[in-house]
Amino acid sequence: MKISAIRVYQVDLPLVEGRYSWSEGKYVEVFDSTVVELVTDDGQSGFGEVCPLGPFYLPAFGPGARAGIGELSASLIGQDPIAIGPINQLMDRALLGHPYVKSAIDMACWDLLGKVCGKSVCDLFGGKFGKSVALYRAISQRPADEMAENVAGHRADGYTKFQLKVGGRPSDDIERIHSAADVLTDGEILVADANTGWRVDDAIRVANAVRDRDVYIEQPCRSYEHCLTVRRKTSLPFILDENITDIEALMRGHNDGAMDVINLKISKVGGLTKARQIRDLCVTLNLPMTIEDSWGGDIITAAIAHLAHSTPEHLRFSATDFNSYVTVRNAKGAPQRVDGHMCASDKPGLGIEPDMDALGEAVAVYGD
Repeated sequence: MKISAIRVYQVDLPLVEGRYSWSEGKYVEVFDSTVVELVTDDGQSGFGEVCPLGPFYLPAFGPGARAGIGELSASLIGQDPIAIGPINQLMDRALLGHPYVKSAIDMACWDLLGKVCGKSVCDLFGGKFGKSVALYRAISQRPADEMAENVAGHRADGYTKFQLKVGGRPSDDIERIHSAADVLTDGEILVADANTGWRVDDAIRVANAVRDRDVYIEQPCRSYEHCLTVRRKTSLPFILDENITDIEALMRGHNDGAMDVINLKISKVGGLTKARQIRDLCVTLNLPMTIEDSWGGDIITAAIAHLAHSTPEHLRFSATDFNSYVTVRNAKGAPQRVDGHMCASDKPGLGIEPDMDALGEAVAVYGD
């Protein structure tokens, strides 16, 4: 089996709520998603997706993903897509860095491997733990009373974990956290995610002001060193996200006692292959994880489900169903939320069938 062609599609994913807002006034209304189809010489196809959270969250953006795939295409045509280790090594040699560019290609390789083996990606990753995966809901940054109302509203969808988007003025964020904490019920979990938006002094002020609330503090500052400073000045449980970019970063954080939980985003680390490596190391370290991606549609939601459902339950802090946030379906067969949970498909590969009407004409084709 060899890769004979690479087809690239661009799909706009408008938000159900109209706008997603987070720290420092950043927001997105329509997400720019890239879908990759790897076509083999025996007529099979594997699909992957990458969808950055705008161009100003991580060093990633939609047109950059498509340009990077074009850069890699000459190296990939003629290669065996189910030789996933060599494929990843080839991509890393052909394009230094830019892990998000490689993520959709790696995802498509796993989709093909599952189809060839007749196994789901979840089974290839070791099999399911439990009947389903508990999800969290991100609460877009708004005035405190509106965010509290959104927590209560999403509870009706079965969510028990809520991630508040903070990282604004400390006084506003303190009010947001207190207001949301006031409406929580027994067993629910609250995370205050600053997405790197606070200075050290502001993060410490907020953490001290809410120290009596049952809340996790997530990624308060941009640099690892600043986050570690805040970590050492609060007793609240701590999550690192943007700083966990690879195994070296994970081990540094673990050795420094920098976090209690990590947020593992598939595209941030370069795809399912590397996300699985980090996941397995976290299992060894007994370190809980939120398993997700920067954003995405049905294909990314399927990939998240496979990685999360094959993770031991006691180390699954949460996961994300991004396809419930957007108005466009780019594939059939993707997991759907039921009472705040989702399940990985038992069908081969990712278990999805792309909606070619939604994908439209390929914006780029490489190879035959």
